[in-house]
Amino acid sequence: MSPTLSGAVLRSEWTKARTLRSTPWLLLTTFVITVGSNVAFAFAIRNSFDRMPFEDQQNFDPVYSGFIGLSFGQIVLLAYGVLLVTSEYTSGTILPSLAAVPGRGAFYLAKWLSGTLAALAVSVVTVYLSFFLGQWALGPHGTTFTDGGVLRATVGGRLYMTLVCSFAMGVAAMLRSSVTSLVILIPLFFFVSPMLNNISALQPVAQFLPDQAAMRMIEVVPNDESVLGPGTGLLVMLAWNVATLLGGYLVLRRRDA
Repeated sequence: MSPTLSGAVLRSEWTKARTLRSTPWLLLTTFVITVGSNVAFAFAIRNSFDRMPFEDQQNFDPVYSGFIGLSFGQIVLLAYGVLLVTSEYTSGTILPSLAAVPGRGAFYLAKWLSGTLAALAVSVVTVYLSFFLGQWALGPHGTTFTDGGVLRATVGGRLYMTLVCSFAMGVAAMLRSSVTSLVILIPLFFFVSPMLNNISALQPVAQFLPDQAAMRMIEVVPNDESVLGPGTGLLVMLAWNVATLLGGYLVLRRRDA
């Protein structure tokens, strides 16, 4: 990518991201949906805990159980990442943007930074508030921040949300269409991936899909049904990000706006 990334380019992309009409609403919705669903699921698990099979009680992961809502919040962050990239193609402002920043690598990198840094900031607040409220909702079945693996899992939650947004930006950069990108991404994350992961014959492959790999990053108790752990789940998610972001850059560099 172009080495000419400057503060001016970064400020320009951040201004466009900040003033995009959907940005504050999508980021706020990410926070509300994620925290709210995490607390709701935690209360539900607390109320049904005594009816769980003994084996499930023994292998209970309070951190993962308090982060179930991340799978709902990620859908909103997908939309945020897509719209951040495709809004300029929809409005036609991509032409003056590329004219102002001839180095397409610098333009692409600045746009990616503006999106992922915003997603990271929201993720930090969302994940830690979700953790503390979720463990409170779990009551006697919850855990504390100082227990083994908890700090690592909360860091994994922040990375999970941020990398989902980054992945969506790469896909959107390749497709250049908000509708096409969302029609592919939302069913993939919300329906297709969980469904495939529940089919025993396909589960060995489905566990390497982006969201399934990312879910391993928030576990403290290992998942015996997956060959991935927190570290390998992160590596798989990073590989997906590298592939889509590189694909998006190649499309931007080779095709006219």
